Amino acid sequence: MYDFCVVGAGITGITAASVLAREKGKKIILVEKRDHIGGNCYDYYDEHDILIHKYGPHIFHTKYKEVWDYLSRFTEWIPYVHKVLAFVDGKFISFPVNIKTMEQLFNKPFTATSMKQWIDTHRVPIKDPQNAEEMVISRMGWGLYEKFFQNYTLKQWGIQARDLGPEVTARIPIRFNRDDRYFTDPYQGMPKDGFSKMFQRMLDHENIELVLGVDYKDIIEDINFDRLIYTGPIDHFFDYQYGPLPYRAIDFEFKTFDQEWIQSAAVVNYPNTTKSTRTTEFKHLTGQKHPKTTTCYEYPYDFKSQKDIVCYPMPTNDAKKKYDNYKKLTEKTNNVAFVGRLAQYRYLNMDECVRKVLRRLT
Repeated sequence: MYDFCVVGAGITGITAASVLAREKGKKIILVEKRDHIGGNCYDYYDEHDILIHKYGPHIFHTKYKEVWDYLSRFTEWIPYVHKVLAFVDGKFISFPVNIKTMEQLFNKPFTATSMKQWIDTHRVPIKDPQNAEEMVISRMGWGLYEKFFQNYTLKQWGIQARDLGPEVTARIPIRFNRDDRYFTDPYQGMPKDGFSKMFQRMLDHENIELVLGVDYKDIIEDINFDRLIYTGPIDHFFDYQYGPLPYRAIDFEFKTFDQEWIQSAAVVNYPNTTKSTRTTEFKHLTGQKHPKTTTCYEYPYDFKSQKDIVCYPMPTNDAKKKYDNYKKLTEKTNNVAFVGRLAQYRYLNMDECVRKVLRRLT
C-alpha cells in the first residue's frame, strides 16, 4: 500500500517523491515510462567518457533561494554562467541583444544612450503585442527581428512567429548594457556530478520505490495507493478525449571531435544558416577536462508518435483552447494532482517545476 503514486520521473516527479518521502514520511511508488530517471534533464557519459545531456542542454538557474537550498542538499555545484552566441552575418554575435551585439553587428562603438536612440528609431510602437513577432518588433524593430528571431522561430516551432503567442519571444531580454549573460538569476550553476547523480540522490530513500520502462496505465490497476501525482502529458491521461495536443519534438544528433574544443561558447544559435537551430558543446557546461569534445545538433519537428520525445508544448491559441478542454476535466478528477510542464501544458523552467512542488507540498 502506497500513500502516493507519482507518474513521471522528470524533475517535477522526482522532487515530489523526494519531498513526500523525506518531509512527510509518505510511501511512494514512482512510475516512469522511459528506462532512465530525469526526464529531459537526463545526462550520462557517452562512449568517449564525455558527460552529455541526452535531450539538449539544461542549465540550472533560479532566483528562488528555497529552490537552490533544497537541491543543494543533493549536489554540490560548479560555477557556470551561461552565454550564447548567434551566427549572424557570417559572424558569431553576442545574444541576447546588448551593447556588444550592436557593436559586433555594425562594427562601431555604442553606449547605452546611443543604443537606446537606435532602438527608439527602429522599433515599431505597439502597445499590446498580440504575437511573438509583434513582441520583438515592438521592442527592437524589424532589422534585429529578421537577423535573430524570424527564421530561428520558424525552425524551432515550424510556424511563423506571428502565429505564436507573445510569451515565446517575451522571454528573451534586450539589455542596454554589456551584460551578455543569458540568465541574470542570482543562483546559477551546474550539478557537480551531473543532473542524473543529483536525481539518484533525491530518490535514494527507503520510502520510494522506482519502476522504470513501464507506462503507468499498464500497471495502475495493480497498485494500491491513496493519491496520484501526474506529471505526464495531460492528453495521454484522458485517453486523447479531445484529440492529441500538439508538441514539438527534437532530433538530437551527437558528434565527437578529436580536439579539445570546437566552439567558443556552450551554445551557438543558427537563425539563418544550417538546418539545425543550435549546437551545444557540453564541456563548457560541465567543466569536464577531456582531449576530445562532443557536440549536439538540434533539429525540431512536429511530435508525431509516442516514440518521439515531447520537448515543447505548442504556444498557439488553438493549442491553448484544446488544452483548456482537458483542464476542465482535471477539475472533475478527484485525488489527482496535475503538475509539471506536460501535465499543465506550459513551458516551465527546471526551477519553476521544483518551486511549484515545494510550495504545494511543504
